[in-house]
Amino acid sequence: MILAAITGSIGCGKTTLANIFKKLGYPVFDADAWVRRLYFKPEFIKLILQNFPQAQTDGVFDKRKLRLLVFDDKQQLQKLESLIHPFLKRQLKALIRKNAQTDDLLFLDAALLFELGWDKYCDFVITVNVDEKVQKQRVMQRDKVSAEHVDKIIGKQMSQKEKVAKADWVVETDVPLNLLKVSALEIVKGLKG
Repeated sequence: MILAAITGSIGCGKTTLANIFKKLGYPVFDADAWVRRLYFKPEFIKLILQNFPQAQTDGVFDKRKLRLLVFDDKQQLQKLESLIHPFLKRQLKALIRKNAQTDDLLFLDAALLFELGWDKYCDFVITVNVDEKVQKQRVMQRDKVSAEHVDKIIGKQMSQKEKVAKADWVVETDVPLNLLKVSALEIVKGLKG
């Protein structure tokens, strides 16, 4: 198995590149999707409400309230992450165990790859990159949020410069989709070669 990670800060083009690899026929495992599925598990919701009782409306879990609780409070965010990250690590290790004896090329889409220390589990790291101005515009347009909100999110992540420095490949995503596909094909050729 060859496990290649796709990482980069919010709005830099991870999902776009991951979708290209999917269309080329390669499995892509999305860490954010793992988190989204967690919120449908009753045992996880129970754990969240035990730790964040104010994250409910009329006795029902309210994800929006949870987001507001942790967004500007570093301690609360760390508390939430301490509940989520062990689950994610188990998912990653299960993925590796299941595919360890294959010759498959797999991709892992993980925004917090370096922050979680997951790069040590990967054979290669691909960091998507884009000019900060373009990055902000993408997030503001996609998520319908202010520039200040985007700055707060970016400020909570490892700097894009650090992610680029740690990468085996850097893919600039402020290009037409067909050129991004060419980059993806070159990466696949390099990974298999």
